[in-house]
Amino acid sequence: MVTQPSRALETFPNPSPERDYLIHMDLPEFTCLCPKTGQPDFAYLTLDYIPEALNVELKSLKLYLWSFRNEGAFHEAVTNAILADLVALTQPRFMRLLARWNVRGGIFTSVLVEHRQPGWVPTLPLPPVAFSGAQPITR
Repeated sequence: MVTQPSRALETFPNPSPERDYLIHMDLPEFTCLCPKTGQPDFAYLTLDYIPEALNVELKSLKLYLWSFRNEGAFHEAVTNAILADLVALTQPRFMRLLARWNVRGGIFTSVLVEHRQPGWVPTLPLPPVAFSGAQPITR
């Protein structure tokens, strides 16, 4: 069976919607293309979310992220687009996406985007944000 990139994100029902619990994902192999040069850009994504009724299915998330591999996108735009798609799909209580981009021209760039349901108050501590661009990026 051949697996292909896809923008078709899938969900499954939250098994414990009565409580806040944090889902943390490290996604170290994100790639897209620089829209100016066409060269590949690499990012280490960190996704944290507290689900409401739906959780994102992991294989579909992997194929969704893979679908950006041959597309040109500015760091800020693609980070915001990914969060917007995931929020639209799952309607979480809380979601945060941190994209730590590999060095380009001697500059590490990190982009942090966040969503909170209006009126939602956390019942557990939210994880700290680690902006360090010096973390190794795998390819």
